[in-house]
Amino acid sequence: MYRILSTDGMAKSAVQKLKGLGYEVVEEFYEPEVLAEKVKEFDALVVRSATKVREPIIDAAASAGKLKIIIRGGVGVDNIDVAYAKEKGIAVANTPNASSASVAELAITHMLALARFVAIANVTMRNGQWEKKAYKGVELTGKTLGVFGMGRIGRETAKRAEALGMKVIYTDAYPVTGVSYEKVEQDELLKRADFITFHIPAIKGQPPMVNAEFLAKMKDGAYLINTARGALVDENALCDALDSGKLAGAGLDVFNEEPSKNERLLHHPKVSITPHIGGTTKEAQDRIGEEIVEIIKNTLK
Repeated sequence: MYRILSTDGMAKSAVQKLKGLGYEVVEEFYEPEVLAEKVKEFDALVVRSATKVREPIIDAAASAGKLKIIIRGGVGVDNIDVAYAKEKGIAVANTPNASSASVAELAITHMLALARFVAIANVTMRNGQWEKKAYKGVELTGKTLGVFGMGRIGRETAKRAEALGMKVIYTDAYPVTGVSYEKVEQDELLKRADFITFHIPAIKGQPPMVNAEFLAKMKDGAYLINTARGALVDENALCDALDSGKLAGAGLDVFNEEPSKNERLLHHPKVSITPHIGGTTKEAQDRIGEEIVEIIKNTLK
């Protein structure tokens, strides 16, 4: 019987389906040093974002010779040392289609929350304050959205923004086909966009792309949305831009450290924050589970 270890949780429907197909499924989170020992006992490892599968864990799995695949339930695989795993003969897969709509909807949610002061108004009203005159918002209609990365999630976000009456421009390091949005260079996007949203990976070992210089090039009074990877943004530089009035607001679902301990960021009145829940919808989790089941069926047979 093939054994599957799920360290960050999996949809119940997927667990039941796998068990029905004859697989043994263990759902348990382990700290890295413990995981390095436990992973030797399994044929497949399923993670989300909490578990980091780095070289020591891969070395341990390879030494036992049992682990055949590591599956990331989600879009990115930057929490897995992919190339190293493949060198050791362990396949790596993810579920890129499952959570695109959910992440796109959260990006739009943060835009709306910032534009209409929803986040901070929730705080002040619960504190007994009635700040009606202070919260003069802006409409998304007629504004320009700049998208970094016109992949699956970028396209879903752009489609929803367009439905709200926004003009969409984008930049991408790779050729993009099948979209009618205007492609521009990065500096032009920064100059023109009223809202900027990120749907690109972070490169391991590289400094944050969004630094003080990047922020200085943005349009005055613009908004920054990041539901991609926390490592893309220099959080202190972002807070400086918010404090100075250079940016009107920031919506963040991802952080340099998770859980975030950046008190300056967490309590900033111009920030709308969520705890890395981009793909955390019932529908997305069910789709992720379905993709995981198919990957396992095609791998462990």
